[in-house]
Amino acid sequence: MKIHIVKIGGHLINDRKYLHDSLNAFCKLQGYKVLIHGGGRKADLISKKMGIYPKMIQGRRMTDKETLDIVVMTYAGIINKNIVALLQSYHCNALGLCGADGNCIKSYLRKIKNIDYGYVGDINLKSVNTYLIKFLLKNNIIPVLCSITHNGTGHLLNTNADTIAAYIAMSLASEKGCEVELHFCFEKKGVLRNVKDSESYFREINFHLFKKMKQNHTITNGMIPKLENAFFALQNGVSKVSIGLPNYLNDVKNKTMLCL
Repeated sequence: MKIHIVKIGGHLINDRKYLHDSLNAFCKLQGYKVLIHGGGRKADLISKKMGIYPKMIQGRRMTDKETLDIVVMTYAGIINKNIVALLQSYHCNALGLCGADGNCIKSYLRKIKNIDYGYVGDINLKSVNTYLIKFLLKNNIIPVLCSITHNGTGHLLNTNADTIAAYIAMSLASEKGCEVELHFCFEKKGVLRNVKDSESYFREINFHLFKKMKQNHTITNGMIPKLENAFFALQNGVSKVSIGLPNYLNDVKNKTMLCL
């Protein structure tokens, strides 16, 4: 059972044409597939309109009660349902979910160490309901998961979408007979050497180079947790991990491939 786990984010969600093109490419993927989406930029726009200004630390969102309400409304509502409707227009039968639906992803409140991130959920390999996801896939239903999880005691939590994608991929890869590929899709061709040059993307990044790039601050902000999750997935049974444009989901050359 080959499964593609695809995470989309960035301008792909905000721009209607980008989103159409992304979902069209997603639907053309052969085999079983799961879509995970964030929506932080959309949440930022809505938040600012409401006079609430987002706070980020090291590429991760601080989530107080007001911010949690906004991200639940944005991720699980506006974005998730629009994506599901667009997939249906491409004859891809999809079901929109947050982590609470079907007990799909159970998380736990992030412990306060140096920084209090607020209502943020962390997950582990036991968090993902692989039975439900496989059931949906075998019945030709594409799960579309947003980055909202639940803690099992009636509370929703904001969880990094890249993290969710990586853990879903790892959890399914641990299942007998499952081969899993993980694709992180955004508006760039891959991980850039120079952020001002869209053609300067790495064709391949190994773990040693990633550590060096972090030390040299070649990569910063949201790209750090994305790559951390990507390499963690590779270390835990996921067969392939790539980062790039959704147009090249079926192309192994025109994107950044990760290797250990």
